[in-house]
Amino acid sequence: MDWDKLRIFHAVADAGSLTHAGDTLHLSQSAVSRQIRALEESLSTTLFHRHARGLILTEQGELLFDATRAMAKRLDAAAARIKDSEEEVYGELRVTTATGFGTLWLAPRLSKLYDKYPDLTIDLKLEERVLDLPMREADVAIRMKEPSQADLIRKRLMNIRMRLFATQAYIDERGIPKSLDDLDTHRLISQNPESAQVSAGASLIHELSEHEVQSRLYVNNYFGVLQAVLNDLGIGVLPDYLVDSAPRLVRVLDDVESNEVPVFLAYPEELRHSKRIEVFRDFITTEINDYRRRHRDDANS
Repeated sequence: MDWDKLRIFHAVADAGSLTHAGDTLHLSQSAVSRQIRALEESLSTTLFHRHARGLILTEQGELLFDATRAMAKRLDAAAARIKDSEEEVYGELRVTTATGFGTLWLAPRLSKLYDKYPDLTIDLKLEERVLDLPMREADVAIRMKEPSQADLIRKRLMNIRMRLFATQAYIDERGIPKSLDDLDTHRLISQNPESAQVSAGASLIHELSEHEVQSRLYVNNYFGVLQAVLNDLGIGVLPDYLVDSAPRLVRVLDDVESNEVPVFLAYPEELRHSKRIEVFRDFITTEINDYRRRHRDDANS
């Protein structure tokens, strides 16, 4: 199969348009169209349904696009390894983590990494969905549970716990509960028990749900829970690392917390020797160690 024709097919399938693909490839629309027709003839099949608003892949086209998409990701991985120099760190590193952790813990610390490696580009993908690292949806992940995918290098960074927090303004207005039974006069803010989250956090929410609560607010990530708590809407179920970034938080019911939640760093085996992965791993490890040491010192003071 002609590699050049596959490259052009992939661009057309991705863009859904001969014109847009031509712009990307710096080819005329007629040249792109000729290559697609030649590929279809060589395969004895139709790859696109053509209509006035653009192109839609046929079933056979979808199968080929799946293959070229996987090829493109593997080629990106190879290019990343080739570009990684023994002396310099540059190019793009795609990092995925949960919205709350990425926004409130990781992003504020990235200036230290950029200070050391100004030519590095970070593409931070914040979402609750677990991206597929072996399929190169991202290069490295920080996750609140041990990754289950094969062919990943994983490193346990730290443990966190889910706890209850509110603002002093909310406590001054509504009072502070002395026991779980006192939650019946408060609003509880948490992730939805059915949403994607770590099992330890879900277990705590289910435990709290067994008690009568006056009102509830569900949000699909911890960043949203935090914003609601900071606006004095109620008592939130939040990870303990947020205390650093939100000093207005006051812990409620000190004896109520989840089991430990492990935080893992993971990346594909094929990127083991990537210089960008190496410097990011070292950066995260240093920041985690500083965070843990600071909290250990606070606990002992």
